[in-house]
Amino acid sequence: MRIRIVDAFTDRPFAGNPAGVLLFDSGTFPDDDRLQRIAAEVNLSETAFAHRLPQDAAADWALRWFTPATEVDMCGHATLATAHVLHSTGTATGTVRFSARCGILTATAHEDGSITLDFPTSPLTPATVADGVAAALGAEPLSVLDTGEHIGDLLVELADEKTVRNLSPDVRALARHSRRGIIATAAAEDPARGYDYVSRCFFPNVGIDEDPVTGSAHTALAPFWSARLGRDDLTGLQASARSGLVRTSVRGDRTLLTGTAVTVIDGELLA
Repeated sequence: MRIRIVDAFTDRPFAGNPAGVLLFDSGTFPDDDRLQRIAAEVNLSETAFAHRLPQDAAADWALRWFTPATEVDMCGHATLATAHVLHSTGTATGTVRFSARCGILTATAHEDGSITLDFPTSPLTPATVADGVAAALGAEPLSVLDTGEHIGDLLVELADEKTVRNLSPDVRALARHSRRGIIATAAAEDPARGYDYVSRCFFPNVGIDEDPVTGSAHTALAPFWSARLGRDDLTGLQASARSGLVRTSVRGDRTLLTGTAVTVIDGELLA
């Protein structure tokens, strides 16, 4: 079984967010325990598993994502990685439709090598700042919003970009305050640098202390900052150690996420 490691939301190796990608020849997935064991062995924030669907299906491929600890409802960077593998190997061209737990997702390849994902926009509702959030995060929130069922995070707005970059949270304490984790964000200090807002993502409840670049989080970040900045099309920088850029476009109940990806390992799963 062929396995690839792909760095997503970056144009160079060893940056962005790495994801495992496995494409199955059969029309079904192996049992859940095997998928989880493979994801734990790969030990990246997500490993994507996909198999082709019949021609008369509503989508082209079935897609699932597993962290080392659990299956998740929605993952942007591993979807981008999967689409990159399909297009770079000639397995697919143009737009690919995926059937996933969060619905039908599409990935459209462009001539410049970038890929645009069409994801559901996360609904944002104001949330009360629970006791302990500021202490666990290490910064005082300006506002807090719930991001809905599919990603299950708290979106926490902080004072400025420097505060986001300097965070050193108690991730174990953060685990008590949301289903998946915390998205910390602030406006860019200088938009002339090529991005409009910054973020960092901490997901201890799914086994990820800090995710390098999180596509799904941008389905919440995009509508939040588009409303603040008065523009539908923005660029977000996830300011992790690996870092990555996500171009976002809000289209009502859908959010477009555009980025590039690089395959860094192409090998064989022997077990």
